[in-house]
Amino acid sequence: MPKKKIAEQPETKIAHEEFLTKDGKKDTLLTKEGLDALFKELEYLKSVKRKEVAQRIKEAISYGDLSENSEYEEAKNEQAFTEGRIMELEEKVKNAKIIAERSKVTKTVQLGTTVYLKNLTKKREEEEVYTIVGSTEANPFEGKISNESPVGSALLDKKKGDMINAIVPAGKVEYQICKLD
Repeated sequence: MPKKKIAEQPETKIAHEEFLTKDGKKDTLLTKEGLDALFKELEYLKSVKRKEVAQRIKEAISYGDLSENSEYEEAKNEQAFTEGRIMELEEKVKNAKIIAERSKVTKTVQLGTTVYLKNLTKKREEEEVYTIVGSTEANPFEGKISNESPVGSALLDKKKGDMINAIVPAGKVEYQICKLD
């Protein structure tokens, strides 16, 4: 029986050109739900959190001497964090690219694809199931891995039956793709 070709993970993987904006920045790859969550957090930070922090600063100023006022320092730090997060979210929303929901079975692994893998390194019988998402939505505990992660990037553009190798923090791992949804 001929041995299947194992796809090696490149040392440094350059992002697919389709994941870049026109000015060369990285797109924020999201599902519709992920984009909605970003909008919700951004709205909360702008309408509620900013006002709360401004009120805390105003209150701390009323205590007098700012040079020894820990409440003032803490409120200013929180303000800086909040404004930084707002800027980060605005940039992500500006560069958002929606991952289309898969209504048909795909032949290769793409963003939004759910992949059923057999771990050949640990010789487990049970399959591991992951959905490939953008880095903003990645949550391994929910079975969502980033297209930029070692396993996620090794899976992109592969087909059912392919075997992949990925270098993860625990070492080298080998998987076989059993099914794509």
